[in-house]
Amino acid sequence: MATDTSVDISDAALAAEARPLVEQLTADAVASKLAAQDATLWGPDAESEASIRLSWTTLHESSRPLLAEIDALRAELRAEGLDRVVLAGMGGSSLAPEVITATAGVPLVVLDTTDPGQVADALSGDLRRTVLVVSSKSGTTVETDSHRRIFEKAFSENGIDPVTRIIVVTDPGSPMETAAREAGYRKVFTADPHVGGRYSALTAFGLVPAGLAGADVAALLDDAAAAFPKLSADDADNPAVQLAAALGAAHARGAEKVVFADTGSGITGFGDWAEQLIAESTGKNGTGLLPVVVESTDAAGFADTGADATTVAVGPAVRGAQISTTGPLGGLFLLWEFATALAGRLLGINPFDQPDVEAAKKAARALLDGPAGGPAATPAVVDGAIEVHPSGDWLSAGVGNVTEALRALLATAPKGGYLAIQAYLDRLDDASASVLRQELARRTGLQTTFGWGPRFLHSTGQYHKGGHQNGVFLQITGGVEQDLEVPGRPYTLAGLQRAQALGDGQVLADRNRPVLRLHLTDRAVGLVELVKAVQGLAQGGDE
Repeated sequence: MATDTSVDISDAALAAEARPLVEQLTADAVASKLAAQDATLWGPDAESEASIRLSWTTLHESSRPLLAEIDALRAELRAEGLDRVVLAGMGGSSLAPEVITATAGVPLVVLDTTDPGQVADALSGDLRRTVLVVSSKSGTTVETDSHRRIFEKAFSENGIDPVTRIIVVTDPGSPMETAAREAGYRKVFTADPHVGGRYSALTAFGLVPAGLAGADVAALLDDAAAAFPKLSADDADNPAVQLAAALGAAHARGAEKVVFADTGSGITGFGDWAEQLIAESTGKNGTGLLPVVVESTDAAGFADTGADATTVAVGPAVRGAQISTTGPLGGLFLLWEFATALAGRLLGINPFDQPDVEAAKKAARALLDGPAGGPAATPAVVDGAIEVHPSGDWLSAGVGNVTEALRALLATAPKGGYLAIQAYLDRLDDASASVLRQELARRTGLQTTFGWGPRFLHSTGQYHKGGHQNGVFLQITGGVEQDLEVPGRPYTLAGLQRAQALGDGQVLADRNRPVLRLHLTDRAVGLVELVKAVQGLAQGGDE
């Protein structure tokens, strides 16, 4: 793994277009002002929000006191034979710890799902060795609260006092902090409230679960501290300034997508973390940068991505990569956070709010509060183990199978648009669904993203509703063999999962985004049939 955090813009034309923006950002001393937490950098409309969201710039210093607490608790847990860590968290509360632990090669069970099968798998592990880290900035995240309730009941049923096994990470004063202290849970960590979730990798949200699992989180802070002087310098060689300028210049010429591929960085899953940071920070007001995380590439380079995308290698530069970023994980976290905030200034948006995320939550809640999670939908077509449910009136009456329905959805995509695949399934047992991204990208010629629901709602979900109005959406839901009750709540996990899919689909449709939901009545059979249906599409989007 590289030891120096750096950026290489290998595309000469892009570097030339970025140069005036580098000069502008340097002349305006934007990097040093950001490091000093100047809330005026994004204009008066953003100042109020920015003033309470900038403490991430000094986390390499302010998070140091956490290290001793994490080490002490980990030693205590290990002494009691508690070495299996399960993390219940969504978005910024799960993505960074997952990257940190996967890169370090230490086990962490991540629950960022409402799929009952995936939660049941986590429950089936050895509870005698298990601690649950419940992580939520707001303290009201419905998925995380559901996980806590389910595990609390499971601990009790297995003769384990839940309060000895539950550790909470939240903002001070949140409902979760109050409830956790009243319940007497084993440990409550409060994070810096002046850091937004997607910038929280080096707060308690990233460090506590990763450190308890065994990752060297002190090294992350060391690497961020080593990168900070360069990233905060008002200098044309500042890699964050260069990266922001390149992204801004590419966007100005119509390259609104950022295609990520790992090229041997030694970091596992970095694109998934960067996806949330970039999409949620920039995807609003009808503009933004859409991250497209693709399968790892090698020296063969990137596939032809077209003029609507910028290609980014996470790791050494390869053929077709216009930009490459290298460095240790802590340095790359800080690099991309600085660059994303600076890109927000260039795009004229506030990179710290997420105005469209709440809409899907409200729609899901309305469905949950209704009878049986809302009315049952009648499919337009049933094709084997797949039910076809379109939104709106874009699907013609003559469509008779899944391939035709997919073709009709894709026909609604404008030139330069994108396809978002949203799989409300078990990302472990149904992992084969992810092959659909590459299959559909190859056949449609569209930039294609893949997200597991509902975790993408806390990530790219903001861009889907607030970014460029040129996306089409393929939802995949599945039948449930064995559901899980959520103790103390009038819904099951499957009911919650269904409400989240339908709620988000409803919001997208209300905003004139075409949505096609394919429901797999039998998941295993339906996934095979769906892959075959996709393979029935013409190559490259041709008829």
